[in-house]
Parts: sequence; structure tokens; C-alpha cells
Amino acid sequence: MVTDIIYRYKDQVYFNITNKCPCRCTFCIRSHGNSVGDAKNLWLEHEPSLEEIYEAIDAYDFGVCSEVIFCGYGEPTMALEKLIVVSQYMRAHYPFKIRLNTNGLSDLIHKRSTAKEICGAVDSVSISLNMPDAKSYTEIVRPAFGEASFEAMLKFAVDCKKYLEDVRFTVVDVIGEEKVKKSQELADSLGVPLRVRKYSE
Repeated sequence: MVTDIIYRYKDQVYFNITNKCPCRCTFCIRSHGNSVGDAKNLWLEHEPSLEEIYEAIDAYDFGVCSEVIFCGYGEPTMALEKLIVVSQYMRAHYPFKIRLNTNGLSDLIHKRSTAKEICGAVDSVSISLNMPDAKSYTEIVRPAFGEASFEAMLKFAVDCKKYLEDVRFTVVDVIGEEKVKKSQELADSLGVPLRVRKYSE
């Protein structure tokens, strides 16, 4: 079975380094199919080794590429050590900006503060806010850590802003105008920009 460690969507290249995730979001795109963009299958046969990731990178034709993004059919910070080392490899060999798309639960996953090391490895961090309050967030995201996840995610975002300028929240437009508005108010109160994504993006 062919699986993809690297895939392209529009002019961006994505790194699918793990399928592990502590959340079961009701709108998660991986529940609707096996692939995104030009990928054939993002369900990995096994968690790839560093050597397999390096081989995939070196064999890949990046062509026109604005940035590379850690984002696939799993939460990239579940493979935090690989994420950091692969970022170092990319910076040593390629000119691209590096972004992390994350659920923001890395501190709960690893039971320690992780913002500093993550922000030292990437150029930007995009955090899935998803909902403007803990109750709605927990119902939609269904995190393994329960309602504590919401505050942990907010704290992670604020911590990242200490180390990196380009940090943002995202919500998907399907949550409705009222919740988008409240999400904007929350993001503004924390000093973190908010991006509203269309569901298909």
C-alpha cells in the first residue's frame, strides 16, 4: 500500500509525520477520506523513522513552494522530537519557511511546557482554536484530556507569542457567525490573530 509522508495542496507542501492524535474532531477531514491534495493515502503503514522522512524529503520535487507545513492525518507534536529534528534538517538543506499546524495540546501530550522548543524549530505556528469556549470546544474537538484542553491550548498560544511573532489561531467557518465573532473577541483579548478558514481549505 502506498502512503504519503509528503504531499502538496495548492502551492504548499505538507509533512505527514504521524497519524497519532489526542482529538476526535467532529469535522476532521480524515474521517471523510484517505487523502488531501495530491496525496494518494495519508494513512501511514507505520510511524515513519527519521531516515524514511529524510528520504521522502530528498526525493520530493518541491517545485514552486511558498512554505512547508507540518500537518497531516495526525497531530505533529505527537512526534515532537522528529518534528524538531526534521525542521533542523530542512533549514540546513532547503530555503523554505516552516509552519506548524497544531491543536495546541503539546503541553498536555508531553506533560511539560513545549512552546519554546517548538518556536525555535519553526517560523510560524497555527493553532486550531475551533470554538470560543471550553464547553463547545470539548463537544466538537473531543480531546482525550477533557475540558482542561481548552485552557491548555490558550496558554500554549500565549506562550508561543513570547518566542515567535507569527502565531495565529484558526477556526473553520462552519461553526457559525456568532461563534466566529466570539472566537475573534477571545483571540483579540489574548493578542493572537485569528484566521477564519473555509471548511474545504
